[in-house]
Amino acid sequence: MPINITMPALSPTMEEGNLAKWLVKEGDKVKSGDVIAEIETDKATMEVEAVDEGIVAKLVVPAGTEAVKVNAVIAILAADGEDLAAAAAGGGAAAPKAGAAPAPKTEAAPAAAPAPVAAAAAPAAPAASTGERVFASPLARRLAKEAGLDLKAVSGSGPKGRVVKSDVEKAVSTGGAKAAPAPAAAASSAAPAPALAKGPSDEAVLKNFAEGSYDLVPHDGMRKTIAKRLQESKQTIPHFYVSVDCELDALIALRAQLNAAAPEKDGKLAYKLSVNDMVIKALALALRDVPDANVSWTDSAMVKHKHADVGVAVSIPGGLITPIIRKAETKSLSTISNEMKDLGKRAKDRKLKPEEYQGGTTAVSNMGMMGVKSFSAVVNPPHATILAVGAGEERVVVKNGEMKIANVMTVTLSTDHRCVDGALGAELLGAFKRYIENPMGMLV
Repeated sequence: MPINITMPALSPTMEEGNLAKWLVKEGDKVKSGDVIAEIETDKATMEVEAVDEGIVAKLVVPAGTEAVKVNAVIAILAADGEDLAAAAAGGGAAAPKAGAAPAPKTEAAPAAAPAPVAAAAAPAAPAASTGERVFASPLARRLAKEAGLDLKAVSGSGPKGRVVKSDVEKAVSTGGAKAAPAPAAAASSAAPAPALAKGPSDEAVLKNFAEGSYDLVPHDGMRKTIAKRLQESKQTIPHFYVSVDCELDALIALRAQLNAAAPEKDGKLAYKLSVNDMVIKALALALRDVPDANVSWTDSAMVKHKHADVGVAVSIPGGLITPIIRKAETKSLSTISNEMKDLGKRAKDRKLKPEEYQGGTTAVSNMGMMGVKSFSAVVNPPHATILAVGAGEERVVVKNGEMKIANVMTVTLSTDHRCVDGALGAELLGAFKRYIENPMGMLV
């Protein structure tokens, strides 16, 4: 029987995507694991793999189609020996048939928020019975755990009864069998977000401007996502701000010395450190030294992170994205620098994987290279902190009763006051300042 391939959810918050490119054509034979298409989300372009074997009977959605809803049928496979025309005519139902939902490479990516409930597939054979192994995708397992569902009681619609994301969502919406209560943090993270306050209508805004004096540029997916997340942040997080000036002369001198000592590899320098690379390392070490600030808030528990995963805001056309340096406190400056260059380039090309920009424990937003002296950034949940970095500039400072010229940078730490209060924020910023002004400490 024909097998429907549907638009996959490439991240837990994805509701629709653009079908950028087909990598197969009608009549091609595919097997499980073959890359068959490229899908554009609001922040990245992802490859999609086939789960089942078969022959492409019909490409339902043409390449270049925008705003294709998750779970919509995008192609139809025919089983070996099945008539292609009959398969093309027989497939394409609104809900995917058993074994139809393709699994993207990134299905197990960490998420910042639980997925919206989408249309569920019609249930097939039940998943493994009690005492047997339950076959389920990593994302389905995580969603079931967050919802407190017993996977053994969920009917799987994937290949050979495999439980997929839509099966869990249907079980949740219909009150499926509950397992033991989920951990407090997971239960809290699965709680519905508060309703967002609505601004004035389009008509209310446009009536203030003369007709013909403006152009309307529709919001793309990235801008909608940024607006939603920042509005949620400002509505739910009580922001608190702490600022400090850091002298940069020792850091600039050490950076120049380290860059001068960089060896060549294949005709290129092995690394070239930036001030921002050293800021990332200093913040990561400060969080290691002040672990009570390396946290995330949930309504029932404090999430204390074991490592400093530092997100770095990168401006890209139409918005921004925050790739993450994982376990930054454990990495050398050269490793952080090379990782950041790679992540930044792929961010601008929209080639990041969800696990490379979702999650994290804090973030850095640096506008110093744009000449900005100081600013306050918006906390990006689930983070509890974000460091806004201004430009380094020559200023007059007083030392031992004498006026001196020094390179000074103003940084502002925004905190979630529910879990990082003023004194703790000041302690974290003090630790950061010590590493910036005594940068040799970052090398030992």
